Amino acid sequence: MTEWPLAPLDDLCDRITVGHVGPMADKYVDEGVPFLRSQNILPFRITTDNIKFIPQSFHEKLRKSALRPGDVAVVRTGYPGTAAVVPEWLSDANCADLVVITPGGDLDAFFLASVFNSTWGIASVGGRLVGAAQQHFNVGAARRMELHVPPLLIQRKIAAILSAYDDLIENNNRRIKILDEMAQRIYREWFVNFRYPGHEDIPLVESEWGPLPEGWSIAALSDLATVTMGQSPPSSAYNGDRIGLPFHQGVGTYGEHFPRHEVYSTAGARLAYDGDILVSVRAPVGRINVADRQLILGRGLCGISARVTPNGFLLYALRHVFREEDSMGNGAIFKSVTKRDMSAVESVWPGIATAEQFSGVAEPMWSEIRLLTQSTISARETRDLLLPRLISGEVDVTDLDVVCWDIAG
Repeated sequence: MTEWPLAPLDDLCDRITVGHVGPMADKYVDEGVPFLRSQNILPFRITTDNIKFIPQSFHEKLRKSALRPGDVAVVRTGYPGTAAVVPEWLSDANCADLVVITPGGDLDAFFLASVFNSTWGIASVGGRLVGAAQQHFNVGAARRMELHVPPLLIQRKIAAILSAYDDLIENNNRRIKILDEMAQRIYREWFVNFRYPGHEDIPLVESEWGPLPEGWSIAALSDLATVTMGQSPPSSAYNGDRIGLPFHQGVGTYGEHFPRHEVYSTAGARLAYDGDILVSVRAPVGRINVADRQLILGRGLCGISARVTPNGFLLYALRHVFREEDSMGNGAIFKSVTKRDMSAVESVWPGIATAEQFSGVAEPMWSEIRLLTQSTISARETRDLLLPRLISGEVDVTDLDVVCWDIAG
């Protein structure tokens, strides 16, 4: 292992400060300066999901917590130590509840973010948390952190290697989002706006749901699919050694589209199979994932297996019904639902021919989403395996021909 000099973070950085602390609810505006919070900081990247904005005038008053491209934003509470580099496209922004670090000339920003996101960084931050009511990572602890610092060129090589994985993950996520939005828009166009292939020749007729294309109907879920309610096996059967089948209690192990398999069980009779739709039946009711293998259903989930309808149609029909969590298509609010409730869930049923036609469009998109998700999981696992070995010098990159670039953008 390469022996790199050890230095406190305070000696390596031009600035270590903290984001704004204090009430903010009355300061937010619809448009203005982006205002980042801990939920906007993910490992290695910043997400604009649920981002807030503040007026330019208030931003000017909070110059201490202003963010600049190339800064490293570190989460203080919740998932303390999670870090990402502020990109060029976020050239004017502010923040709350973050430690903001401006690296000096001898420290690469992405290398520093990698240190924080490594297993060593997570453990180091965890050992420096302060506070009784809510533990947090503060500026003093950040300044006192000591890390081994390789030469800048080595830092940049490490950053470039890890950034390549991060770019692949980000590109996959963008493609997944586009494909999923396309499929959802097509569903709404066909089955909500009734602009499906051949609609010009089909008149609308009155129904209990209002005008529907002639020949269409309203179908209960039990008419189209088999509903299996979960039932948790005894906890003595649980394990983390991948013995038995993956066990899912509820949305805690949900991913964006497919569940993460963290707990296994050697017992459990309520099963879902590859391709079955998983719907949460306890708050939040209606959140959906799709099984990517055989698994055991806990009491917080039900498995839905297409019987009459093609799977692609059923998936997007249910996502439309449960487009608002805890609310079914008729607007009724539920904190938990029974098998009777789920079986009675209604959706538009266009008949098998049109449902199959839609599935012929949607299912290839969903197959691509699945492949991209698997690629993302593999890239993330490889990156996370390499990360501690790279930043510790266990994997020597000195002689590697790696193209280095400005990764803050």
